Amino acid sequence: MTVITNIEDLRVLAQKRVPRMFYDYADSGSWTEGTYRANESDFQKIKLRQRVAVNMENRSTATEMIGQKVAMPVAIAPTGLTGMQHADGEILGARAAKKFGIPFTLSTMSICSIEDVSKGTDGHPFWFQLYVMKDRAFIESLIDRAKAANCSALVLTLDLQILGQRHKDLKNGLSAPPKLTVANMINLMTKPRWCLGMLGTPRRQFGNIVGHVKGVENMGSLSEWTSKQFDPGLNWGDVEWIKKRWGGKLILKGIQDVEDARLGVNSGADALIVSNHGGRQLDGAPSSISVLPEIVAAVGSQIEVHMDGGIRSGQDVLKARALGAKGTYIGRSFLYGLGAMGEEGVTKALQIIHRELDLTMAFCGHTNINTVDKGILLPGTF
Repeated sequence: MTVITNIEDLRVLAQKRVPRMFYDYADSGSWTEGTYRANESDFQKIKLRQRVAVNMENRSTATEMIGQKVAMPVAIAPTGLTGMQHADGEILGARAAKKFGIPFTLSTMSICSIEDVSKGTDGHPFWFQLYVMKDRAFIESLIDRAKAANCSALVLTLDLQILGQRHKDLKNGLSAPPKLTVANMINLMTKPRWCLGMLGTPRRQFGNIVGHVKGVENMGSLSEWTSKQFDPGLNWGDVEWIKKRWGGKLILKGIQDVEDARLGVNSGADALIVSNHGGRQLDGAPSSISVLPEIVAAVGSQIEVHMDGGIRSGQDVLKARALGAKGTYIGRSFLYGLGAMGEEGVTKALQIIHRELDLTMAFCGHTNINTVDKGILLPGTF
């Protein structure tokens, strides 16, 4: 594919180049995948007001997220197994984000470790996403490592105390590295670029966990450990404890309900992410963009509200911004670029989204992202 013009082009290329189990891991939801599809399709229902004869010179998409300057209101979302989409994927994604001027968020369940990403970006600040484990000493260790790596925000995920059932992962026998079954071997033979990349890196396991937890030295014990360690007893008291232990900017990810948003405000967090985990947890939940306005109306004056889920274009970013989101996150759009072309693909994804955001903003009569509000949207479509 010589000309790449949109995120869908990157998705098609990633599907060709990434082994099936890891492509499916990124590009799927739980159960019927209804919420996964709604995240994307509900954006299409929102219509824009085109304005004309407006001076479109000197446009700017620059703004701030939790007090940090960003080139556009977009951050790279935390995604597990990113280093299985492309060798050293987390490092490459962080480098692309650094160059573009937006935040990169590293997942607890990453292949490259906190230290790998810090070293790979010369100590540049990034955000770290934390899952709550039963092993509180391990949580404290992760927080301390994030501090040492110059992480400037902690993103606490609240909607994965237990794991939603994702049919494709079960059928593919998802593991990192992949189990060498006959089916996997046949599939890997069709992905020579990916295989060469993996042969050239030592990073093939969950880098934040292996070697950092007593008794977890290989993938066999790791899978058993993670299934036992996600804490179903997570509560708001834990959130307040983590906020105090961290001491820096705290973002709560996984808010879908106004009542939970209010509890999030009371916990002392700095921002909320309206999110349904990309449709990967509770299938049948509403799309993120559909519940964003009511959450902004309820708590937007007290706390910064962000959103993720379904963003495949700069137009989606603009619509979320118009409905009150101070920032947005891209997960799949980022992974498609990474799987397609590594760091160059991530940069391409960011360029595509930025250009679409910039042009659409201008067509709607604005030259500064900070002046955009729901006035750019057609009444009755949101």
